[in-house]
Parts: sequence; structure tokens; C-alpha cells
Amino acid sequence: MAEEFKPDICVIGAGSGGLVVASGAALMGASVVLVEKHRMGGECLNVGCVPSKAMIAAAAMATAGRQGAAFGVRFAPPVIDFAAVQAHVKNVIEQIAPNDSVARYRGLGVEVVEGAARFTGPRTIAVAGRMIRARRFVVATGSSPLVPPIPGLAATPYMTNESVFDNAVRPDHLVVIGGGPIGLELAQAHARLGARVTVIEMARFLPKDDPELVEVVLRSQRRDGVDLVDSARVVSVSGTVGAIVVTLERNGRREEIVGSHLLVAAGRRANVEDLGLDRAGVAYSGKGIQVDSRLRTTNRHVYAVGDVVGGLQFTHVASFQAGIVLRNILFRLPARVRYDSVPWVTYTSPELASVGLQEHAAREAVGDIRVLRWPLAENDRAVAERDTEGLIKVITDRRGRVLGAHIVARHAGEMVLPWVMAVARRRNVREFAGTVVPYPTVAEVGKRAAGSFFLPALSSERTRRIVRFLARFG
Repeated sequence: MAEEFKPDICVIGAGSGGLVVASGAALMGASVVLVEKHRMGGECLNVGCVPSKAMIAAAAMATAGRQGAAFGVRFAPPVIDFAAVQAHVKNVIEQIAPNDSVARYRGLGVEVVEGAARFTGPRTIAVAGRMIRARRFVVATGSSPLVPPIPGLAATPYMTNESVFDNAVRPDHLVVIGGGPIGLELAQAHARLGARVTVIEMARFLPKDDPELVEVVLRSQRRDGVDLVDSARVVSVSGTVGAIVVTLERNGRREEIVGSHLLVAAGRRANVEDLGLDRAGVAYSGKGIQVDSRLRTTNRHVYAVGDVVGGLQFTHVASFQAGIVLRNILFRLPARVRYDSVPWVTYTSPELASVGLQEHAAREAVGDIRVLRWPLAENDRAVAERDTEGLIKVITDRRGRVLGAHIVARHAGEMVLPWVMAVARRRNVREFAGTVVPYPTVAEVGKRAAGSFFLPALSSERTRRIVRFLARFG
């Protein structure tokens, strides 16, 4: 007979969401079994967030001297060793990996089982010759690259984010299918590392972000040499490494782009296959596992978190969802997810960070809104560092409550945090306008944008009359 475990919680998948559930539950005294069939740390550590940001950092180093002459400092053209860049990427993964390792989680009291899990019934799974009958299950199996049904693609060599970091040879001409965050981040990084790059997008680039701020990102991409092709449908793909032919259709005409390498970055799909979800009574579709606001599936003993539930597929969302699940399972609290204050960042150069409602959605939701802007070109720190491309855009209601904030700047991902808190806590821009911000910092653009909300009233004739009247009293 198969060895049987009877833990309080069985977590399937050791990515960000699964690891938070497993460690949190073990810390609070629950017995936990964690099942992982591939690599601890999941997509984010091994083929996603961590390696892509390591490559982006290398690309930034390659372009660090571009503006040197304006500062009175000149650099020789950089010599880029692409294999060494990829070795740097692997080294970063290796440095972080111990935090997510089997040894660490076993040290926390988690029973780690390596193998592919499959439900055999509503409350049991089989994995590696063992049977696990848990009080509650948490499915956190993540997502995988979506490979579109393009004629010829299956017979043509191509990379995804799962394989691009294994390529030790710099592409002569990298063709990227997909103009979302992954496609544009990797496109710009490769261009800065010396590759010729073309990005093909069926609709518009970064379609979920504010178009005004997206245009700033696209201008930067073009300056770095990225050829951007939008509103184009890929008709077919063929060829071999060194001679990849991508046929596309745009404006009723067909054209061919020949590249050395092909990267497919056309989105993500939830990993729901081969889990036996039907046997568990868990409803799912191609978009992911069906969950309610408490992240319960159609089987009340099974929860799901992270990319596998679809929606906002970000590491920080998976961690947030894990906390909701822990409150539900361990403390029987009816904790529910809300996504209206979840931020996201595209790590291009400059970065693009967003939280809350965009301008068009805010108008639909509340009607009368105020749009507050402040450009980096009017920020002293940005001018001193000759890094003035970008702006902040804050959306408020007519009384000044913050509905959304969107930033395009070098460190936009760091700058967005106070605005996340403002949206979550329904704060008024008055709090930002009255806050003392250290000078000189790029963060001042937020205070200046907030302060601009009050300029019409402060400069009105009514205010002028009050000031003149009070001046009579000495």
C-alpha cells in the first residue's frame, strides 16, 4: 500500500504563493506537506522575475556611459560578453535559491514531497507513490508561456521566458512576438546588450496601461534601437536558428521579417492540466481554476492561489492571496480578496508603475474627476541627473480622493508605494500636498502633482480678495 500522509494542509506547487502558504502555516503550528514536481521557487525565481531583472540590470550597465559626455565623463564603448551576462543571471538565481530550497522548508517543519501531484478524489492526492489525505488543499501550480497556434511555429526553433536565459549566444536579430511587459522588457534588454530587435504586437503595446505613459516607454525603446511593429498579425513562422522567417499581415499587406532568433512572449496560461481536478470536483477552464472571493474552489476543501486562478498574474498577487487563504484555513475568518489597490510594474527603462483606476475607467466610475500631472523635467533631482523623461499622473475625484496613480520614471516601481496606500485607504491628495518631502528627490513629483489640485482655488479671484482684505489689518 502507498504511504499515507494526513496533514492539516497540502500545498501543490512551490512558487511564490505556495511557499507563503506552506511557511506561514508551518510557522503557526499547522502540519504541512508541500508538493513540487519541478523546481522550488517556481517560475518567478527560475525563469521569470529574478532572471529577467538580472538581465535588465546587466543591460543598464551596458548603457551606463551613454550620457557620460553630458556630465563631462567619457567612456569607451562597452565590450559585451553575452555568455558572461547569462552566467551573471544564473549566479543571481543561485544566490536567491537557498531561500526557497527544500532544505530550508524542511527546516521550517514542512514535509516536502518531490513529484507530480494528482487528485484521486475530493480530499486525496497521489504523488511519488504516496497518498496524501489533507484537511485542506491549496493549488498553486502557476502558469506557463502561452504558445499561440501560429502555422509553422511548432516546427520552428523558438524561445520563451523559460528558455531565453539558457541562450548563451547573443542573437544577431531577435524577433519578439508579443508587446506586453515580458516582450518589451526582454526586447529592450537584448537591444541594450547589442542585439538588433523587432517586436511584433497584434494590437497595441502594453494595452493594460495608460496610453500617455506607454508612449514614453515606447520612445525609449525606439531610442535603444528596438523596432516596434503594432497592429500586425503573424501569419506564419518558418526557418532555423540564424534564419527565422516571420510572415505578418498589416494594413492588408503581407511582409516578411527575417531574424536569427525568435522569442514568443504572447501571454501566460494557467497550469491546470494533469492535476485530476475533475476527480476533486474542482471547476476550471483554460483561463484557470474557478474560485470565489475567499479563493475557495467549487470543492470547499480546496483553495487556489497565484497564476493558476488567472486574473492578475503577478508574484506579489500570489503572496497576497496566500495570506487570505491562511486566514480562511487556519483561523476560519471570512477573509476576501480585493484587487482595486494592487499595483503592477513593467521593468522597462523607464519603468512604468500603476495602481488603481486609469483616466478612462475613473470617468466611467465617478464621472467628475481631476487629472493631476507633474513632469520629471520640472524636478531638480531629475535635472541634476539628466534623467528627465517621465511623469506622474494622479487621478482623483472632485474632492481630491485618490482613485489611481501612474508613474513612468527610472524608479517608478519604488515611487508607487505611497500611492498604493492612498488608493487602498481612500486617502485625499491633501495628505500628500501637506507632507514634507526631502529635497532633492524624484519623489517630489508626487507632492507637486498633489499640490496642483489646489492651484485653481488658491489663484482664484475670491482668494485674492480675501488676501487683500486681510492685508488691511496690518
